[in-house]
Amino acid sequence: MASEHSGFKPSLGLLDGTMIVVGSMIGSGIFIVSADITRNVGSAGWLILVWIITGLMTLTAAVSYGELSGMFPRAGGQYVYLKEAYNPFVAFLYGWSLFSVIQTGTIAAVGVAFSKFTAYLIPWFSEDHILFAIGKFKISAAQLLAIFTILLLTWNNSRGIQGGKIIQRVFTFAKLVSLFGLIVFGLWALDNSVWAANWSNAWEAGNLKPDTITDVNSWSVIPHATIGAFLGAIAAAMVGSIFSSDAWNNVTFIAGEIKNPGRNIGLSLFLGTLIVTIIYVSANVMYTGVLTMPQIATAEKDRVAVEASQVIFGDAGTWIVAIMIMISTFGCNNGLILAGARVYYTMAKDGLFFKQAGNLNENNVPGWALWVQFVIAALLCLSGRYGDLLDMISFVVVLFYVLTIIGIFILRRKQPDMERPYKAFGYPLLPSVYIFMGLAFCGLLLVYKPAYTWPGFIIVALGVPLYFLANAGKKNREA
Repeated sequence: MASEHSGFKPSLGLLDGTMIVVGSMIGSGIFIVSADITRNVGSAGWLILVWIITGLMTLTAAVSYGELSGMFPRAGGQYVYLKEAYNPFVAFLYGWSLFSVIQTGTIAAVGVAFSKFTAYLIPWFSEDHILFAIGKFKISAAQLLAIFTILLLTWNNSRGIQGGKIIQRVFTFAKLVSLFGLIVFGLWALDNSVWAANWSNAWEAGNLKPDTITDVNSWSVIPHATIGAFLGAIAAAMVGSIFSSDAWNNVTFIAGEIKNPGRNIGLSLFLGTLIVTIIYVSANVMYTGVLTMPQIATAEKDRVAVEASQVIFGDAGTWIVAIMIMISTFGCNNGLILAGARVYYTMAKDGLFFKQAGNLNENNVPGWALWVQFVIAALLCLSGRYGDLLDMISFVVVLFYVLTIIGIFILRRKQPDMERPYKAFGYPLLPSVYIFMGLAFCGLLLVYKPAYTWPGFIIVALGVPLYFLANAGKKNREA
């Protein structure tokens, strides 16, 4: 039976914080999404630039969050920052979006990615292996394995922070070594003719769809009809890179368990996002050295890393990447599961979530919050719609990042005398640059790719009546 304890125990250092940032960011995206980016932008230069822009946005946001994490070193992170800068309503909408799709949907997507690549080694776990079907509703072996891994990680994290810390360190270190190894071996195997073909027209922007490709060694892109269509394609391409670079803020959710949070959270945000940005850009440079742009764009099931690894390592390449992605996604989900429950804990403490989620169990972790997160993630695994939801929620994710960084300006006015162990690097210029880039991304999606935006609005809007219901329940309890 869960018992309520006084609070979290700070037991995570700078290394652990950095491993949570890196481990939560690197899942399966870097192995896959470059195919869709290439189809949208068409050339090597723009492919790399999309990753660089995303990396700069992420780094800028991360160093800006350092100020907020120093001011409010409490469990809940971004939820707390939004509440302090704006009000509980805005914070609740973020927390609701995190619980309903952002965190739980990512956990589901990463879990199924683990299963899909396990199927390379054990075909029984294929997503095509249907175990149960009623009409259009089907359950595959991949979905069940995904749910089992989420269950296992949730159970481990419910037993205390130490188990989650060990998994995070081991699996994040393993994925970093394997990714660096893939990049180094790929650059060693670089094909000069492929490199020359890709980079001879590096800035020829346009569509590179499968039906427009006549030869994987000699090709031309279909130019975008207007500058607006080109900008819309850039924004659509960034949906994948932003999803792959998301979850860097998860370390702020566990501030109550970080030693010296005023220093270590800001540093872990910077170090973690810098490491991931370098890896992501380097991996894509490597892709352009071993695969032509059409090969990247038409990789089977978008598995670019598998195609590249087969060139580098031969037939063993498929197995090598499959094992790498299994390591990467397992470690990624550990960080996501560990961190997300802390937000629901803080919401419950504010009276805006299930009351039980505001209790710590005998291991000083929010056990009930961990298990309710598991239930939603499992349901999303079974729904099979997590991928669509995540494509559509990127707009909302960036919008909340923008709101949070605007909060730095608001809090400098509202609470000018509050202690700030770490101030936003480059303030006010760099935070302003992120706000501009984030709003430009959201605006372009609104105009040119509305299908990526309105479902996200609907998900956030569903939180409005829930907030008033939760608030009414809170007032009744207080009365």
